[in-house]
Amino acid sequence: MREAPLADHILTTAIVSESAVHAATIAAGLGAAGHDRIVRVETFTNLFARLREIHPDRVVIALDDPARDLLEQLFEVAKLIRRPVVLFVDRSAPGMTERAVAAGIAAYVVDGLAKERIQPVLDLAMARFEAQHRLEAELAEARAALEARKLVDRAKGLLMKHKGISEEEAYAQLRRRAMNEKRKIGEIAAAVVTGLDMLG
Repeated sequence: MREAPLADHILTTAIVSESAVHAATIAAGLGAAGHDRIVRVETFTNLFARLREIHPDRVVIALDDPARDLLEQLFEVAKLIRRPVVLFVDRSAPGMTERAVAAGIAAYVVDGLAKERIQPVLDLAMARFEAQHRLEAELAEARAALEARKLVDRAKGLLMKHKGISEEEAYAQLRRRAMNEKRKIGEIAAAVVTGLDMLG
């Protein structure tokens, strides 16, 4: 799926529902808000493949009969498409709200499908999705930085052992090589660790 849309991008909203009435209600709510492009998906069969074809910027799903197996399928799709997903259900079983949140469903609405609610719920879903996306990016960056620091520390230790130099000089060598090769110091440290580990 594409990454987050640009500001001038024509936004596409996929409506997924086997109910013509539910789909029309959602479309009316989106149309009133001036959405650029609306595509309806009338079946849940091969939903992930269908959404990959459409490349929607957000997905609104409505269920008449939220059977557990179907909900689990939708939760898996939501994890894969990495798009804001709003799920309207007529009723819900115990534990489904928690499962929806864990799957990344941005808004899980029980017995609340109405034209005037579509846009506010979608706005909330978009905001939640973007906040979660930023948080995940920050966490990934923090993890990468931590791993890089660990590699640098290990590389320094190996250089000190094999070359008999101080910690400061070991770090200076790593930094000089990174600058000369125009690479991140973590990448240089990984190469040093791999090379010196082989020497024993």
